Amino acid sequence: MKDFIISEDRNEKVVLVGLITPEQNERQVNEYLDELAFLSETAGITPVRRFTQKMNLPHSVTFVGTGKLQEIKEYVVENDIGIVIFDDELSPRQLRNIEKELKVRILDRTNLILDIFARRAQTAHAKTQVELAQYKYMLPRLTRLWTHLERQQGGVGVGMRGPGETQLEIDKRIILDKISKLKKELIEIERQKSSQRQNRGKMVRVALVGYTNVGKSTLMNLLSKSEVFAEDKLFATLDTTVRKVIIENLPFLLSDTVGFIRKLPTELVESFKSTLDEVREADLLVHVVDISHPSFEEQIDVVNHTLAEIGCAEKPVIMAFNKIDLFTFVPKEDDDLTPRIRENIPLEELEDTWMSKMPGNCLFISAKRQTHITNLKTILYERVKSIHIQRFPYNDFLYQQYE
Repeated sequence: MKDFIISEDRNEKVVLVGLITPEQNERQVNEYLDELAFLSETAGITPVRRFTQKMNLPHSVTFVGTGKLQEIKEYVVENDIGIVIFDDELSPRQLRNIEKELKVRILDRTNLILDIFARRAQTAHAKTQVELAQYKYMLPRLTRLWTHLERQQGGVGVGMRGPGETQLEIDKRIILDKISKLKKELIEIERQKSSQRQNRGKMVRVALVGYTNVGKSTLMNLLSKSEVFAEDKLFATLDTTVRKVIIENLPFLLSDTVGFIRKLPTELVESFKSTLDEVREADLLVHVVDISHPSFEEQIDVVNHTLAEIGCAEKPVIMAFNKIDLFTFVPKEDDDLTPRIRENIPLEELEDTWMSKMPGNCLFISAKRQTHITNLKTILYERVKSIHIQRFPYNDFLYQQYE
């Protein structure tokens, strides 16, 4: 799809909407809306107001209650708002009814993420994956795109080739055909990529994984001395980048992968599964965590859950807590930091003296300031060397080379 959901004008003001439910408390919802605001800014638009409401379940017709919807409508009219973004995925019925009431463009979290992916996709692989996800998202919501059909009673309208139902069926068939075509293209692209991976031989593969915007690409550039695109925005990396890295004459392959995010659209998870093959085939994972983020524990859980979904939960992992230069330890009332982390993080600053207390699969770094990168390289060297020796147990030359 060539059209973007958010116009290139980027001058529209937007408001964000979230629900406080028994499953997600007020603190969590505010953090989710912080992330939604960051997503909006990544798309080039700036939120000006947030609306939240406590409900046991989303309203089946309008997501929020009628009173809250009226409050949002009044603000939208008074402040010339162009877009209203909801933090959860809206059903076709909810989208249609909210748009009819507010008379502005309505997006949900999925829609916004798809728009960002569409703008950031650079290679044919990423573009095909995003386009497939867009069509999958659009298909059940097709009736919303044809608002004139609400006035059709089977008659032939001006400029239409036939009854409204026939037009809808035609559009569904077109989209289904496109989905089928894109799936075939992805299969062919993946066949080529699989062949490329096989040609890399038996080199040890290390994959950087983590939540979006935790600094994976910055770390990739530092370790591989390359120029992978890195930016302080969500989803700066969509395509998997693979580089050969050498530490003390020990070569291995390092992959930078697309970042994970909570409430990642089902359509994107399905479409980007082939991108995550680099993670599946990796011998070792480096799980990069933004320790300066107030909800880094939840982000760790999101990543671990996604890894389990793609069958990588049992792979060996090095935990690299990044951005210690931005870190401030402020215990929360409901502080649930793991005892290991709580015990080893000083209240004022992080120092070399306590690094030795950390287990071998966990360390704290700053990729931006290159803090403790030597420690990371040492751990990577030892782990990669160990895998090499297991893979080539009778290769004396290799063994001696890495001693």
